Amino acid sequence: MRLLLQRPVAFIDLETTGLNLSTDKIVEIAIIKIMPDGERLVKRKLVNPQMPISEGAYAIHGISDDMVKGAPTFKQIANEIKQFLEPCDIGGYNSNRFDIPMLIEEFLRCGLQFSVEGRKLIDVQKIFHLMEQRTLTAAYKFYCGKDLTDAHSAESDALATWEILEAQLERYPHIGNTLETICKFCGEEDMVDFSRRFIKVNGVEVFNFGKHKGRTVVEVLKQEPQYYDWMMKGDFTMHTKQKLTEILNRTLLKKV
Repeated sequence: MRLLLQRPVAFIDLETTGLNLSTDKIVEIAIIKIMPDGERLVKRKLVNPQMPISEGAYAIHGISDDMVKGAPTFKQIANEIKQFLEPCDIGGYNSNRFDIPMLIEEFLRCGLQFSVEGRKLIDVQKIFHLMEQRTLTAAYKFYCGKDLTDAHSAESDALATWEILEAQLERYPHIGNTLETICKFCGEEDMVDFSRRFIKVNGVEVFNFGKHKGRTVVEVLKQEPQYYDWMMKGDFTMHTKQKLTEILNRTLLKKV
């Protein structure tokens, strides 16, 4: 069953220096942009992270410090990437918990705003785990009947993700073939920030961690204004801090 698109969907895959959203950086980005008429546009970039690539990350993706030392920094390609993703919905494999949050962090470090408001976010891993419980390489073999020979090459992984989604639509027709029906099937929680420090419950932002878990953010900020300062100084992602500041500013405006 062919995916019906109202606008382009961009499947992204990142290779990074490590897994910490707050401190690690992108070393490779690949985007497979699928147009409503089925045309595929590809963008792939090696990126100089200006920091060492961890041994653990190198063991997975095989990208060394020497391979990226002559590559552009993310800041140098940020506008190009941002424009390529407009106006796209976004897909990936574990992308809602890693690739998209990491990409947003990189944009914020450059002083660029990249909003996901109004975009459909399709995490193919979510469908796979709901239905089969496996990894990306196994998913590719299971759904597409092929071996992922170039695993952890960003472009190869992004393209494999797109092919897996197409195969999933054939195997599970009850999911539907629009991004709206796929999002509904996946049942992603109504998140506020990608680190899920805050989520929405009945349309209201609440804490999703720590001693204030379950309490509304506005209530905590009113009763413990110092908690805002603690979070802003803490090891939270820039996106989490941005959303916390937005909630605080909105609360202050209501007092005016």
